[in-house]
Amino acid sequence: MKPQVMPSQSVILTSKNDWDRMDRTIEIMSVSDNNYNEEEMKELDLSGFVKLRKIKVGNDCFKNVKKVNICGLSELESVCIGSKAFGRDDNSKGGSFCLKNCPKLKSLKMGRYSFSDYTVCEIENVDALEVIEMGDVNYWSGCFYWSSLELNSVFIHRE
Repeated sequence: MKPQVMPSQSVILTSKNDWDRMDRTIEIMSVSDNNYNEEEMKELDLSGFVKLRKIKVGNDCFKNVKKVNICGLSELESVCIGSKAFGRDDNSKGGSFCLKNCPKLKSLKMGRYSFSDYTVCEIENVDALEVIEMGDVNYWSGCFYWSSLELNSVFIHRE
């Protein structure tokens, strides 16, 4: 019998089996440290999780993923990624991170060395975004080291 997950519950993911049986209507996704580093895990597409509000990825996860797609999530409020996530240990260049069309997203945070070998970082149509933290301001962080980061539009609200 397939386990049932209530949409209001959070799910802690620790294995490929957890991922395969996950309910796509969850609201909070939490990935434990050192997970999803299997060679066959090349892409992470979260666009099908229509009720997702929070994403939390631990340290040293998704080492072989080269394409991350977080698009069209109308309820997403925060993305928090630990250190050394989404980056191979061999420092090979390549990979794309796409975060688009998430109108309620307020916070995007990632730890040191995450996405260090990615060459593409696209963040678009996230009008509620208030915080972007990449790495640690006091240390060399290497996030998107091979990418050109460009802020295309800023809306400043005056009261």
